[in-house]
Amino acid sequence: MRTETHPLEPFFQQMVRNSYAGKLGMHDIAITQYVAHLLCEFSESDKLYKVRDEHGKPLHSLEDMLEAADPVHGTAPSFDAERAVRKHIGDYALFVSGMYPESLESTAVHRRRHSHESFEKLVETGKESYYIVSQFDLEEYADEAPMFRRLAGWFDRCIYGLRLVREDLIQSKPGFLPSRVN
Repeated sequence: MRTETHPLEPFFQQMVRNSYAGKLGMHDIAITQYVAHLLCEFSESDKLYKVRDEHGKPLHSLEDMLEAADPVHGTAPSFDAERAVRKHIGDYALFVSGMYPESLESTAVHRRRHSHESFEKLVETGKESYYIVSQFDLEEYADEAPMFRRLAGWFDRCIYGLRLVREDLIQSKPGFLPSRVN
């Protein structure tokens, strides 16, 4: 359990609550808190690509992250590692598709050059990843599993809610968000 609160957490809690509950009618406190915490976590750029290869290099492509999450055919050393990487993939997909959709340019040349996936693939993989995380519903993961099931089911609404947060941030602080995620 977390004990310290990130300095931006109250700010992001309010922003997410305004968008999710106020504008979308999503009155799910657990999801609101989770998404606000996610925004805090990814405000530190090193956390966006925290899944790493065996040499410690950050994995940028969705395909590489999925391989790192697979304990049978990939490189995940355990099912707990699978859950952790799948959780990160869901978080990454939600954050990027909601806060930086322009980073998912649709041209094949751009995707090959920069290891970006299509928006549709990112959303599909994010939903699937949160669903897989929700299936870890025993022992220490039992309390969180239902929230991840809801996140998987409401993924598109959560993306839209983050877009609303982004719009509010841009309106209140022009130039606050960089134009792309590297």
